[in-house]
Amino acid sequence: MIGLKRGTVTLYPHQTEWDEQATRTIEQLKEFFGELAVDIQHVGSTSIPNIAAKPILDFAVGIYDFKKLEQLVPKLEKEGIIYRPSDDREGHRLFVMGDFGRDTRTHHIHVVEYQGKEWQQQIFFRDYLKEHPQAAKEYETLKVKLQKQYPLDRNAYTEGKADFIQQILHKMRINEKENQIK
Repeated sequence: MIGLKRGTVTLYPHQTEWDEQATRTIEQLKEFFGELAVDIQHVGSTSIPNIAAKPILDFAVGIYDFKKLEQLVPKLEKEGIIYRPSDDREGHRLFVMGDFGRDTRTHHIHVVEYQGKEWQQQIFFRDYLKEHPQAAKEYETLKVKLQKQYPLDRNAYTEGKADFIQQILHKMRINEKENQIK
């Protein structure tokens, strides 16, 4: 199963379909973004084996030139990849895919500066949880608790995960400092 009504929170056990769909989607995104995309990675909870996740696939698309991205928006939207300017942040643009008639989202596409802060954080967080199964299970436990608390409030659910995510990203900053000292 892939897709979830916007604003809701429902978790499902990890499904191999997510991995297969992510591989296909990355190939499509490479075609749509062309040379603008330096790298495209499957990120978010659906990319972490053995933990429950919302059935929405997240991707980090690393680029260098946001001006060229602006020119690409009409083409992406013709392909069903809809730009969400209300979610813009410095060095981050969000695009979504889904069944908009049913208000369902299937994909979140985070276009970020390649090797910039957001890129590094998304990749580090994913890789850390893949390499540390105990931390992944702690994250899953938190997500299940938050889903029960906020099944119809995705913002509260997301905010509830923020401290855990920051704790993991703090490990990234420690690693960066240790590597600078060496």
